[in-house]
Order: sequence, then C-alpha cells, then structure tokens
Amino acid sequence: MKLTVLGGGGFRVPYVYQALLNDQGSPRIDEVWLYDTDAGRLKAMTEVLAQFADGFPDAPRVSATTSLDEALEGSDFVFAAVRVGGLAARICDERVALDLDVLGQETTGPGGLAYGLRTIPVMLDIAHRVRRLAPDAYVINFTNPAGMITEAMQSVLGDRVLGICDTPSGLGRRIVASLGLDHARAQFDYVGLNHLGWMRRVLHDGEDVLPRLLADDERLGGLEEGVVFGREWLRDLGVIPNEYLYYYYFNRDAVRSILDAPQTRGEFLARQQAAFYERVTEAAAGAAVPLWRETVANRSANYMAEAKGTVQGEAEAEEGFTPDPAHQGYAGVALAVMAAISRNERATMILNVRNGSTVSALPQDAVVEVPVTVDANGVHPLSITQPGLHQAGLMQQVKAVEQLTISAALTGSRSDAVKAFSLHPLVDSVTVGRRLLDGYVDRVPEVAAVFGAGGR
Repeated sequence: MKLTVLGGGGFRVPYVYQALLNDQGSPRIDEVWLYDTDAGRLKAMTEVLAQFADGFPDAPRVSATTSLDEALEGSDFVFAAVRVGGLAARICDERVALDLDVLGQETTGPGGLAYGLRTIPVMLDIAHRVRRLAPDAYVINFTNPAGMITEAMQSVLGDRVLGICDTPSGLGRRIVASLGLDHARAQFDYVGLNHLGWMRRVLHDGEDVLPRLLADDERLGGLEEGVVFGREWLRDLGVIPNEYLYYYYFNRDAVRSILDAPQTRGEFLARQQAAFYERVTEAAAGAAVPLWRETVANRSANYMAEAKGTVQGEAEAEEGFTPDPAHQGYAGVALAVMAAISRNERATMILNVRNGSTVSALPQDAVVEVPVTVDANGVHPLSITQPGLHQAGLMQQVKAVEQLTISAALTGSRSDAVKAFSLHPLVDSVTVGRRLLDGYVDRVPEVAAVFGAGGR
C-alpha cells in the first residue's frame, strides 16, 4: 500500500515512519512518498528516515518529490501536515494578536483563524486532487487547525477525511498511567472540538476511575493537566479539560505570560528548525537521527511553556528523554486508523469526524472530536452523554466562528471574516476583530490573497 505524506519535510514524519517500521500486519504500507515544497527539507528528512530504516530489511521504500500530483497518484492513504506560509506566517499569527493584547497562539484564538483562512483554499485544492488521482484514498489530516481543515475538506471528500490530534489520547494514557492501570482495558468518555474538549469519565473494567484521580492530591498534582490547571480548578470542574482550554480558563494569565517571554513559540521554532536543517546538511554520516532526537526533545520541553510556568525556549529536555513514540501519540493513532480500515482491525479512538447526530447542540455537518470505532467500513462515532450547558455553549460559539472562517476562506467575504474574529470568545470585540483582520491582511500575503482586491 502507498502512503503519501504532505509536508514530508516536517518534524512529524519520523514519528509516523517509526510506527510503520514496527508494523508487522498484512497488508501494510510498503511505499512512502514524501511531498514538500522545500527540496532541502525533503532531502534532510529522507536522510533521517534512511537511518531509522537501517536494520529493517522490509522497511517501507521512501520516495521524495516536490510534485504534488506525483505524490498523490494511486495513494491508499494520505497524511496531510501542511503549514501554509511556513513559520514566518505563524509568527505573524502570534504577533498581530499580541500587539492588540489578544492571545497569540497557533490554533486557539485569532491566530488559529488566520491560519485557517490561508490554509483552507490550499487544502481544498488538495482534496480535489485526491478525488481525481486517488479516489479510494482516506485522508488523515494533521494540518492545523485540524477540526476546521477536516470540516472544509469533507465538503469535497466526505467521510474519507478524518482528523487526528494526539492530545485527547495522550490525556487518556496519562490518566490511566497515573493510576497504575492497564490502558488496554480503559474506555474514554470525551467530547469537544479540536483543542477544546473534556475528559468526563475514564472507565476501567466498567468502573469510572476519574473520581479516584481527582481525590488524590499527589497523583492529580503530578498529572500534566494538574500542573496546567491546578488541582482546585480540576476538582471544581469535575472533569479533566484538554490542555488547550488553559487559553480559555486562564486567558489573561496566558496573554501576559506570552507577552513577557523573550520570544513566541513560533519564533523559537523558527530559530530551532533553521539550526537543525543547517546542521543536518553538514552532519557526518549517521548523525541525522541523533540531531532530530535532540531537536525534538528540546521542542517537547518547551511545549506550552506559558501554561507550565516556564519560559519559551529556556526549558531543558529531561535527562534521558528519547522521542521514540512509535507505539503512542498521533503516529500510533494514525497506524491504528490505517490498520482498522485496510485490515479490518477494529479499533476505538478519539478522532475529528463528522458530527451527524452525536452532539445534538451542533449541526450535523460540523466536525467534532469524539470517541469513534473504525473498521473496514469506515468511521462510526459512538453514542455519548450530551455535554452540559457550559461545554455545549463554548462548543457552539467556537463552531460558529469556525464555520464563518470556512465561509470567508471560500468566498473571500470580509464580512464573514470580521464576524469570525469579533465573535471569538477570546477576542469578544468588534473593534479588535476588525483590527485583527486588517493586521493579518497587511502582514500575511497568504491571508491577503484570500480576499483579493474585491474582498467584501
């Protein structure tokens, strides 16, 4: 089977390839095509994968190309991890908002809307090419903002597009591990949108063990979410929120922390990635994998620094940290999706999928992040307990903003874009919403191109 990775020069690729190397099922992926617009990054990542493949006689063959159609043709699965505008645009996503004292973050708040505006047209073009060149392929979307992009692509490819985020599954693993329980025997009651959801129950052999965690000071305080939100707030909620809800529940704290930091996340990654690609090009034989591991360890240590009381770029990786997550994270989820569809190895996981009747408070065509079963017949959302008023209300408001953003990206409507920015709960101001749109149009060419000279 052929797997195509869009954004094939990016840092996520080795995670996926490691998962493929350890997959012994049949049929399996035996051909991987990397597509990227940057030939230099492709060359560097191909070298990293070649070193990972050493010692695996049946490793999937890797090809690299800057031709999108060549990469897509005949694919069985397509992984999409595309960053339109690169890290330069991400930095603008952050700084335009921060200059207005509004959250500057990649996927949450106005930065996520700017990211979506410029990315949706590109991803819809990709969807049309997939329909023409690989009509039987499933698209597994990693491209952020994942829920919004998945929803837009479904207008072309239907349920053959699903979105993956490792945050909900990672939360479930951490909860189970903190209690010393077997992850394989656990079921998760989770509901939300991408980067906006809540773990409401964790069933282990049918028993909800979440109250046990919430009552345990040591275990709850040691959980990553316990550090981010504090034990008291988690107990007040009675659930464990997705870590990105920090930006809603502690918005003023987050904005102040990011403003006070010497660099944003995007600025940190831009410097770090430039150094990596320069070093890997000049590295001695066999050094590409250690360099990648060192870089990823540093990236991970500084992830959501503002929520963890550290400074972006200054946190040190834990001693002995080895980024080899072939058995977990989004690489593991992606492999489970492919195995379920191609080999009918039925699996239950949390994905971004079409709502249907799953969450009654949201439109049927909305993409939600919920537990699903995946098999050879596709993706099947599980029945859930409906979210409470606080959860449903926040989901509705953010989903309305997402759908306005999709409309603006498709039609060039400035009116829809202004409404999207202004109605976002982390903006909550028409004046600021208009200034945000003007700022992104002025500073990000890919956003300006959405509206053109005649944008309404």
